[in-house]
Amino acid sequence: MSNGRALTATRNGGPASTSVVKDFLALIKIGIVNSNLVTTFTGMWLAFQFTSRHFLQELDVILFTMLGAALIIGGSGAMNNFIDQDIDPIMKRTKARPTVTGRFKPNFVLTIALSFLIVGEILLFAASFAAGMWGLVGIFAYVVLYSMWSKRKHVSNTVVGSISGAIPPVIGFAAVEPTLGAGALALFLIMFAWQPPHFYALAMKRTEEYRAANIPMLPVVKGFKRTKYSMLFWILLLLPLPFLLPELGIGFLILATALNLGWLILAFKGFTTKDDMKWANKMFIYSLNHMTILFVSIIIFALFS
Repeated sequence: MSNGRALTATRNGGPASTSVVKDFLALIKIGIVNSNLVTTFTGMWLAFQFTSRHFLQELDVILFTMLGAALIIGGSGAMNNFIDQDIDPIMKRTKARPTVTGRFKPNFVLTIALSFLIVGEILLFAASFAAGMWGLVGIFAYVVLYSMWSKRKHVSNTVVGSISGAIPPVIGFAAVEPTLGAGALALFLIMFAWQPPHFYALAMKRTEEYRAANIPMLPVVKGFKRTKYSMLFWILLLLPLPFLLPELGIGFLILATALNLGWLILAFKGFTTKDDMKWANKMFIYSLNHMTILFVSIIIFALFS
């Protein structure tokens, strides 16, 4: 994988060593791991508050859940890189992935992916049987339903992919309260509805890359106007969902509604904009801030509810 000079630099802790770490983090999609851990913790935290159990007395559950979730998300990301080796070189966004550059060979990537998935599932089952089962659902949804099936065949691939993205908070909730409940359903639905407008904005920015890779993303198949209507639909669907968490109080409902209305207003502006790419970038950035603020606020308001 490397020449002698690179190996020497690695042993000495030089640039090659840093590059290997960076490439490994890219392989497991560390950004996706981190964002999903926020939602996993939120689900677990909400379950602790709703069941009046003290998290300090169950630190083992927290450790097993967070580490297990991190591993299955990272393993699924590595598996996605393994599956997409043929199309990643075509897209500017993915052509620097270590599976494309040759940093990591396919057998190594597959070994890492499966090892992460197996160890992650063992940890989730140690937290609770329900957490382990929901972990399996998430893996199947992302690796099989999205990466292997819908991504290359159906324009609905983004919606199908949203299933796996909505599972992490359910895993967190199930680790504490296996029977789940309205709180887990609310988090699932919020994450499910949030993802299409988020990823459609990204797809608009990368439309020509997806077209070149023959990936049937909505902007590629249906065009920008149809994509904007779909984004508007999902944001409208998101509007009432925070009200499924009345236990968090009026302050949370006001904040969540304000976030949703702000996103809705920005979505409407898409129909009059003269620069679709600039607007799509604003939608993408807003979606990231929306998710971060919303889930952090859930944690805070749950603490005082």
